[in-house]
Amino acid sequence: MCGRFALLSPIDALRKLFGFPQAPNVPARFNIAPTQAIVAVRPGHGELIDRINEGPLNACYLRWGLIPSWAKTPDNAAKMINARGETISEKPSFKTPFKRRRCIIPVDGYYEWSKRLIAGQGQVEVKQPYYLTMEDREPIALAGIWEHWLGADGSDVETCSIVTVPANDYVGLVHHRMPVILDEKDFDGWFYGATDQAHRLIKPYYGMRQMESYPVSRQVNSYRGEGAHLIEPIELEAEMAERPQMDLF
Repeated sequence: MCGRFALLSPIDALRKLFGFPQAPNVPARFNIAPTQAIVAVRPGHGELIDRINEGPLNACYLRWGLIPSWAKTPDNAAKMINARGETISEKPSFKTPFKRRRCIIPVDGYYEWSKRLIAGQGQVEVKQPYYLTMEDREPIALAGIWEHWLGADGSDVETCSIVTVPANDYVGLVHHRMPVILDEKDFDGWFYGATDQAHRLIKPYYGMRQMESYPVSRQVNSYRGEGAHLIEPIELEAEMAERPQMDLF
């Protein structure tokens, strides 16, 4: 599960990943949580409610937590933040967005939680947050899907989910799943490719770039937590310094 994201340099990310000549002035975020707005990029067509820029690729705000178009209420959005790549073509909530409405979500990194036992305190189990990013500190392109929902009361909202897969060998030290990370050469295939082509891109990341992870403050656990200090590495207590266990939840 991908639980939180950091988008530190949205302007630079949009320029570097997509070549936007005039990237919109999007504020940096260090703790984007489920049901909050997140920046996404998609082909410039369809229902563009919250448009940030014009062009063949459109940067927009989507609410993180997909609401299926047929849902009567948005109540389950917080449970739909991730779409499992293994079943994305089968689940009623995800199969149509996967076929017709794919997007890319640029981030600088994301947080995951790993279970640890603290020795000397009655074997207390805690969840320690880790920040996962790239060693080169360049932005990351995550595969996503989006949907347009119109409520009975006239509510009009566009939402998204992150596509996830089993973790690669490195991320597996922290968590058993990870988001689909796309290389630049795969952007067109994700945006415009047929379903079978897009399916081939749903896989753990084993690209040229090296990933990095390190423990961060538990202040990120709070939805209200925000600021650059959240991605600063911390020193774990001696009894917690061993390598993290995989979180099987």
